[in-house]
Amino acid sequence: MIEFISQPWPWYVSGPAIVLVMGLLLLAGKTFGVSDTLRTTCAIGGAGKVSEFFKIDWKDQLWNIVFVIGAILGGLIASTILQQPEAIALSPDTVDKLQALGIQNAGENFLPEEIFSWEGFVTVRGFVMMVIGGFLIGFGARYAGGCTSGHAITGLSNLQLPSLIAVIGFFIGGLIMTYFILPSLLTL
Repeated sequence: MIEFISQPWPWYVSGPAIVLVMGLLLLAGKTFGVSDTLRTTCAIGGAGKVSEFFKIDWKDQLWNIVFVIGAILGGLIASTILQQPEAIALSPDTVDKLQALGIQNAGENFLPEEIFSWEGFVTVRGFVMMVIGGFLIGFGARYAGGCTSGHAITGLSNLQLPSLIAVIGFFIGGLIMTYFILPSLLTL
């Protein structure tokens, strides 16, 4: 049973599952987006006393918090119980390029230890990638009026032009990060 669960699900299973969830959310009058969870959390903590932005009925948004808790628990389960023992299949060219950038054991772990570890975090590279990068992602999600999941799943399925523009911007930003900024950061 665990072997079946730990394998990637084919598109014809996961795609309709996303459609089903989106349909249920539309019927319930809800929108999907992970960045709304921060707003809900701040509203629970009383941030509405400081800023009008956080004056929302947070009880109506508790499902967002349940979703994020489920995503965190799902990630924990996937990384511990369902972790594959064999290395990740990377092309030899990718391994060579990553090793040239300082990632020595490319493919052994899903997340390279040179970046995603406590030792990597206390370096200049780790600080820039985790702290400054995290701040920029949060700022960008707020500036764009939502996160990648909200725009790409909910916004595009509702045919919203601002979501299309945001998703195009996300892809352009991802390409710039992958081909220009990340190689510079990995050589710090």
